Amino acid sequence: MKKTIKILLAIAGIGIIVGGIVGYSFYNKIYKPNIYVDKTKYLFIADGSDFKTVKDSLYSNFKIIDKNGFEWTAEKKKYPQKIRGGKYKITDGMNNNQLVNMLRAGMQEPVRVTFNNLRTINQLCSKISKQINVDSSYLFQLLSDDKFMSKYGFNSVNCNAMFIPDTYEFYWNTSAEKFIDKMYDLYKKYWTEERKTKAKAMNLTELEISTLASIVQSEQAVHKEEQPIIAGLYLNRLKIGMPLQSCPTLIYAIGDFSIKRVTEKLIKSTDSPYNTYVNTGLPPSPINFPEVSALDAVLNYKPNDYIYMCAKSDLSGYHNFSRNYDQHLKYAKDYQKMLDSKGIK
Repeated sequence: MKKTIKILLAIAGIGIIVGGIVGYSFYNKIYKPNIYVDKTKYLFIADGSDFKTVKDSLYSNFKIIDKNGFEWTAEKKKYPQKIRGGKYKITDGMNNNQLVNMLRAGMQEPVRVTFNNLRTINQLCSKISKQINVDSSYLFQLLSDDKFMSKYGFNSVNCNAMFIPDTYEFYWNTSAEKFIDKMYDLYKKYWTEERKTKAKAMNLTELEISTLASIVQSEQAVHKEEQPIIAGLYLNRLKIGMPLQSCPTLIYAIGDFSIKRVTEKLIKSTDSPYNTYVNTGLPPSPINFPEVSALDAVLNYKPNDYIYMCAKSDLSGYHNFSRNYDQHLKYAKDYQKMLDSKGIK
């Protein structure tokens, strides 16, 4: 009897040891630190990726000590059936449980998307595609589709008014459609009832405010304290039916942004609704992406009786404003003389 008990105890002891070893092995697979990086890095997973793609990316970009342990944990948690795209923060010392739980739950890091100083939709698409996983050509295709843009109240010509430059948060795997949706929501958020009321009092639509703001921004992007004055000047011209005569609109029409000097020849040879030297009123759309400062400068324009303006010849970036043409001619001659001295044609 005693011999039987000893045998049973021995067997139990062996079982405990084996169980302990197995348990310790499982514990290590799940909870032992398994990733080593010298600084925080990110794992990018495109939508539609399979488990092999995830593993290849993980193993090629990070030091994974126990690959089998990671794969075992992932299989047990059914991660291969629940892969979610995104940008994931990988930190030193993460264990397989932490990693798989994060990936399976789609706990990705947001991306700060910034765009400014852009002129065209092409430039916008290129800029965005470098920050989130959006194909620039597909984004351009959507923005060029009048039927698609009509649901937002825009078309392929004026849709740049919908994108207000700033820094926004998106997920890396945001689709082109959802990017446009969010930008439209942000556009609507800017247009508060107070701002709509101001635009209505000026007898201008939201699109016209954006268009005028884009011109003001092009004329003065450095010394923004001048923007409300310039807005007031252009509003004066609109009221009396005088052409805006804005050099940036003509340059936009030509499409050559390297032009430094607008000449009579360029004015006469450019047949475009954006040639505000020969057409009265506002052009069909913004000539860039107006920032909040420019939009607010128009909505809160400074009333004045200026009709003309000319860049100062001291190259300070400021303007001389005039109420009459004779005074304007004096300033213009000084500026043209400066251009001649610099060899700018």
